Amino acid sequence: MVVDAQLGSYGDLLFGSALAVYVLAMILHAVEYALSRNLAPVEEDARVPVAAGAGSSSDPAGTTGTTATTDTDAPRPPRSRAERYGRTGVSLTVLGFGLHLAMLVVRGLAAERVPWGNMYEFSAAVCLVAVGAWLVVLYRRPELRRLGAFVLLPVIVLMFLAGTVLYTQTAPVVPALRSYWLAIHVTAAVIASGILLLAGVASVLYLLRRVHDGNPARFAWTARLPGADALDRTAYRATAIAFPIWTFAVITGAIWAEAAWGRYWGWDPKETTAFIAWIVYACYLHARSTAGWRGRPAATINVIGFAVMVFNLFFVNIVVTGLHSYAGLPG
Repeated sequence: MVVDAQLGSYGDLLFGSALAVYVLAMILHAVEYALSRNLAPVEEDARVPVAAGAGSSSDPAGTTGTTATTDTDAPRPPRSRAERYGRTGVSLTVLGFGLHLAMLVVRGLAAERVPWGNMYEFSAAVCLVAVGAWLVVLYRRPELRRLGAFVLLPVIVLMFLAGTVLYTQTAPVVPALRSYWLAIHVTAAVIASGILLLAGVASVLYLLRRVHDGNPARFAWTARLPGADALDRTAYRATAIAFPIWTFAVITGAIWAEAAWGRYWGWDPKETTAFIAWIVYACYLHARSTAGWRGRPAATINVIGFAVMVFNLFFVNIVVTGLHSYAGLPG
């Protein structure tokens, strides 16, 4: 396997460019958040309001006098400064996502393999999925845009660590990883981890918002966030999508282990922590649908699941020695 070092250096340049663009986007989202007024809770089934006098009880069809018009027919009010900052932040996030995606493509071409064979590449791929999931949420629920700074912050922190502490030059993977299961098992883990990062952020913000709703003097800055219900739904839907993907990752990991080591499960630290994370997220989904556990208790479980995922990524890969010690760190 031949590694194109020059092409790999272009990938590193794209990584740095994407990180810089994300930082600018986060700053603009933070400015938007600071300039914004407090939000009323975002309702799931908000309807477009009808202009006064249209479709009243005495004239349900709205046919009396002039033709009824909705707010969508009225002239659009000028955008506020906060909205302009926020929209620019979204545009930069899209640009950063494009650079980020190009980085992984270039890295993969340079190494002639899927570009998540070490912790640097895995972390970059997880962040890419997290940003992509966030853009999908924005497309479907643009009223949640004020979460942008909070979503990008952990992405930027993780990418900074990946580009400094975890960085490795483009190189072939170790022989144990030269299998088609790398493109199956690890890809599923990347997708699930990225979506669960978004879910974890939403649950943390939900808990803070709930504290503020109970005592407005505490965490006053959360008053500008969308309502607690909207944050809870975002976390739940993201977890509900990621959980079966994570389940698939655990199952395919066991199949790969049998092919590589002759056993499906050996309670290796990585296997054990991944299974604990699966149990925690299963408990969250069950709690979220159980009366008495919805709300704060379920969100707390989701945050614990996110903490287990972070522990699995860093501590287990770097500190603990096991069969999955493929961090690829220099030295």
